[in-house]
Amino acid sequence: MDLVVVGKHTEVDTALRALTQEKLQRIEKYASDVRRVDVDYAEHLTRKATDSHTCEILVHVNHHLVKGTATAAEHAIALDLAVDKVEHQMRRLHERRVRRRNGTRARSARVGDDTVTDVDAENDAPGQSIVKVKQIEVKPMHTEEAVLQMELLGHDFFVFRSTDNGRAAVLYRRRDGALGLIEVSG
Repeated sequence: MDLVVVGKHTEVDTALRALTQEKLQRIEKYASDVRRVDVDYAEHLTRKATDSHTCEILVHVNHHLVKGTATAAEHAIALDLAVDKVEHQMRRLHERRVRRRNGTRARSARVGDDTVTDVDAENDAPGQSIVKVKQIEVKPMHTEEAVLQMELLGHDFFVFRSTDNGRAAVLYRRRDGALGLIEVSG
């Protein structure tokens, strides 16, 4: 497992790095295919003291991304909270994999790893500005798997290619909490 620790507007000392590595060893028991873990620490001086330190953890597992974010008065406390969130998501993913392996539905084909590339936006539209552009490799999956992936990431939408019809689709959370699906026609 590769561990990448980054500090935004703060310096990450060796004690915090060692604590981070020690705490993140817990998640390896849920998946043996953890490729990389990105940990971003940030300090926001404009926020109140109880939530001025943030910790964001992104775990790259084959075919899945698991994310946990927490804020607290200190980085070590934020790390504990974020690890708890990630551990909960990893446990859910592990249970789902075990259920699938035990006969509910076998995966028919192996798909390549997810690739997400951040690109700085250069051209701003009048009136609106694009602050971040992401280029992603859209992989084929069933709608149920897309729902799980969206929940694991904690996002309100998810782009994927449907294995049912091969078309691009967007899964999104509606204001009433239900899920919606937009499929590309033609």
